Amino acid sequence: MPPPVTDFIAREARFGAQNYAPLGVVLTRGEGVWVWDTDGRRYLDCLSAYSAVNQGHCHPKILAAMMEQAGRLTLTSRAFHNDQLALFYEELADLTGSHKVLPMNSGAEAVESAIKAVRKWGYEVKGVPDGQAEIIVCANNFHGRTLGIVGFSTDPETHGHFGPFAPGFKIIPFGDAAELEAAITPDTVAFLVEPIQGEAGVIIPPAGYFTKVRQLCTANNLMLVLDEIQTGLGRTGKLLAEQHEGIEADVTLLGKALSGGFYPVSAVLSNNEVLGTLRPGQHGSTFGGNPLAVAAANAVLDVMLKPGFFDHVQKMSLLLKQKLASVVDRYPAVLADVRGEGLLIGVKAVVPSGDLVAALRHEKLLTVGAGDNVVRFLPPLIVTEAEIEDSVVRLERACAALSSSQTKRAAS
Repeated sequence: MPPPVTDFIAREARFGAQNYAPLGVVLTRGEGVWVWDTDGRRYLDCLSAYSAVNQGHCHPKILAAMMEQAGRLTLTSRAFHNDQLALFYEELADLTGSHKVLPMNSGAEAVESAIKAVRKWGYEVKGVPDGQAEIIVCANNFHGRTLGIVGFSTDPETHGHFGPFAPGFKIIPFGDAAELEAAITPDTVAFLVEPIQGEAGVIIPPAGYFTKVRQLCTANNLMLVLDEIQTGLGRTGKLLAEQHEGIEADVTLLGKALSGGFYPVSAVLSNNEVLGTLRPGQHGSTFGGNPLAVAAANAVLDVMLKPGFFDHVQKMSLLLKQKLASVVDRYPAVLADVRGEGLLIGVKAVVPSGDLVAALRHEKLLTVGAGDNVVRFLPPLIVTEAEIEDSVVRLERACAALSSSQTKRAAS
């Protein structure tokens, strides 16, 4: 018999840093869109580890690739070549139209790497005076939690009492191209932005925004850096979210789903101008580009490129949004609206989002809140129509329970 759930949670609280406040469920197994707790209860996963398990939990093809590679060679460091990295470079470059690939481990490392690279490009190619490079970012951004990144966050919980921070960042509102145009100076080297602000509450920019952004970046000779760590690799129904407006970033950041949920791997994709400024010894990572990680990533790309993969995501997205909208209509005292792209969907709650998350957990559906009282629905991209229907039934039951509680409180 495993220890009771309360014992696992108590041990975490005793020995672990309290930088997370997880739901009171202890998971032990996963398969597809489902996860099981230590008592054998099955839950529908509607978070997908923030899009890291887009292909579903423990995908057999990715697992097989990992196991095979783990039995041969796991780590060489970049002091030597390995027989997996070149294959990863070539497939990812061909897939995305990139000239160069820089492998890292976490999404935050990819962001930090991109910041370094575009600054170096600004000094050595654009001719910005040394130490004066500016990068424009958006309010309510989420690009990671390193010291460099939290310094340009607008979330007090993220940056409070962690300073002093590095200069060189200018913050503008998200989704306003006129604000971007006004913020650009001769020292601006890049605009770093998420195609959809997921952590902020699944905020979708106005139609045409990124078309105008692309034009402004080109006209002012600055690099458009798209953080597709959450939106990339199918989450929005296309390979990259930039494709919804038919643009191309100068620098694209991938992570999360690139790992298949197995082993951390991220990548900076760019042109020769930007990544070509890096020389041996100027940037690196012991584990970045290790054969175990890139073998998993190669399998991830194979799974994602299976015919019909993106069509399936778009079909399930339409179904889920329609079903969620119908629940919003039936429970206006609990839910306000639905927004999103592909299977990156947010439901704005009227009740506290924490109450809705707790009610959903009671119905064996796992998700978390985001931004301004929003609950995220991010199932693995392999979710079926039946599983979509199942998730909506669970949401309806949760809403009915919350609505009943509201009625009882009002009557008392």
